[in-house]
Amino acid sequence: MCLHPDVFEPIRLEYYTARLYGGQDIKGSGSNYKDLVQTYQIAILASLRFFTDYEYYHTFVYYDPINRVPLDGRTKIITLELSKLDEIAEKPIDEMTVSERWAVFMEYLTDKGKRDKINEIVEQEEGIAMAGQVLITVSKDERERALLESEYKYHVDLQSKLVTAKREGKLEEKLEIARNALAAGISFDMIKKITGLDMETIENLNSGQR
Repeated sequence: MCLHPDVFEPIRLEYYTARLYGGQDIKGSGSNYKDLVQTYQIAILASLRFFTDYEYYHTFVYYDPINRVPLDGRTKIITLELSKLDEIAEKPIDEMTVSERWAVFMEYLTDKGKRDKINEIVEQEEGIAMAGQVLITVSKDERERALLESEYKYHVDLQSKLVTAKREGKLEEKLEIARNALAAGISFDMIKKITGLDMETIENLNSGQR
C-alpha cells in the first residue's frame, strides 16, 4: 500500500515487479522459462488521485501501442486508487464487481459507518474472507521475508527521494529528506553526498531533532 505515491511511483512499480518475477529460481535440470509463474504487483494508492482519469482500477501489461499487440507475458501491474471509490461504496453489494468489493473492503475496513457493508462483503465474497484468515496464519519465515523486503523498499524509496531533491535543487525538500534520513540512522556522509547539503547544515538538523 502506498499512502502518498510520489512522482516516480510508476517506475517504482515496474522495478519491484521485475524483482518479484526475476527472483524465481529456474536454474538446474528440468526447468525452463515456461516454469516461471505469473507475477502480480498490486499497488493500493490510498490518498490523492494519481492517474488523471476517473477509473479506480488499472491493469498494466507489456503492450505494443503502435501495432496493438500484447506480449502475453507473465507479469502484470494492478493499481487501485481508493480515493475514487466514494460513488462505488454507495452501490448495493450485489451490484458490485469482485474488484469493487475488494477495493471498498480495503478502503472502508476501519470506517464504523460502513461496518455493515464491510460485513456483508465478507459474507458474500469468499476470497476476502479467506484473505483475512491467511493473514492470521502467516508463518514466521514469511513475516521475516516481508519485513526484509519492506526495509529494502524503504531505503530505496528514501534514496530515490534524496537523489530527486538533489537533481531538482529544491532546498526545502532537501532539508526535509535529510531530517527523515537522520531519523532513519543514515550516516552524515551519505546524506551529504546525496543531498548536496554541507556538513554543518546536516549537523544542525541533527541537533534540532534531539
